[in-house]
Amino acid sequence: MGTATHTVWTPSLWMETFNDLLDEDEELDYGDVWNLNFNYSQTNTVTNQERKRGWKIYSPCTFGKFLCGNCQNTWSSARVVVLFRYRLLSGRGTVIMRPFGQSCRQCRCGDFYQPGFSEDTVETISEDTVETTLLNLCSKIRKNCYNDEDEDDNDSPICVAERKTKPHEKALCEGCRMGICCQDD
Repeated sequence: MGTATHTVWTPSLWMETFNDLLDEDEELDYGDVWNLNFNYSQTNTVTNQERKRGWKIYSPCTFGKFLCGNCQNTWSSARVVVLFRYRLLSGRGTVIMRPFGQSCRQCRCGDFYQPGFSEDTVETISEDTVETTLLNLCSKIRKNCYNDEDEDDNDSPICVAERKTKPHEKALCEGCRMGICCQDD
């Protein structure tokens, strides 16, 4: 696979991994039906009305790759913000995901590009990254929707392995601009 494949936003990878965790690994085996959708305009704000209807937010940072659509520059980042909005209502669980983009440091075109994750990379990062991020989400769902405390739950998410990337530039990060980036964690 070429570099471009690793930098293309692929929602199906997230959906397939989520479904595998539910079906094969039984991560949310409580008899409810869960589905994953995408909304590229959602924010991390939950109104009182939404909160009353059971909506919760989980917004981790993970590792991803990017491709500038303007100059074809590629880069990796360990500060890729993904936002999950989730709830369980009447036996149906809904997860809505939004990845946040980054802008190119090289050409400074100002456009935000979606992160890429691939199942087959030289560094074997992406599948593990997607699965680890979704396992963390499942842990949050178990805790917040089922009052189930994991045996090893110390209120900190499973960490994606540290990776060396260039310093994070807030001006190039869509998550930073919206005030939800993990840079300050």
